[in-house]
Amino acid sequence: MEKLTEKQKSAATEQEKPVTSINKNIPQVEKQLADYKDSLQRLQAEFENYKKRVEKENIQFKQYAAAEVIKNFLPILDSFELALKSITAAAESKIAKGLELIYGQFYSALESQGLRQIKALGEKFDPYRHEVLMQEETPDSNRDGVVVEEFQKGYALNDVILRYSKVKVLKFATAGADESSAGKSNK
Repeated sequence: MEKLTEKQKSAATEQEKPVTSINKNIPQVEKQLADYKDSLQRLQAEFENYKKRVEKENIQFKQYAAAEVIKNFLPILDSFELALKSITAAAESKIAKGLELIYGQFYSALESQGLRQIKALGEKFDPYRHEVLMQEETPDSNRDGVVVEEFQKGYALNDVILRYSKVKVLKFATAGADESSAGKSNK
């Protein structure tokens, strides 16, 4: 049949050379492609983490800013409470009701921002929520550490304490301590 001429044979081998050199480069190109893909995935993951971190920092900053503003309103809240307590029966009931409405609106506005009052009366003393100003002795060991009076209300904003409750706490007085102090005073 047809025989290839020398020129045709050399042209065929010339065409095969680039194909074989390309085939030799495929593993290198595949490795480089895998490296680029890995690098891109890492970069995407880092960017996602960055976005989450910035979002979290923004939320924390807003909470801190709100805490500072609300902390400045606490004395006003205290003044309202004192005004409501000091209104006597002789005072006009319209004024008292007006003050109660304003106090309710003000407190509701602060609550909507995350403010909550710390419970103190009748609760067991908690150093993370209460500040002891006074102690009173009690013969009942079951009531040791119970808050019996609240001098100033404490408040928290989104689980961050803005102001500790200032309280009076019961302290169990042991009988042995009473006898030893009585014995010292008799001498």
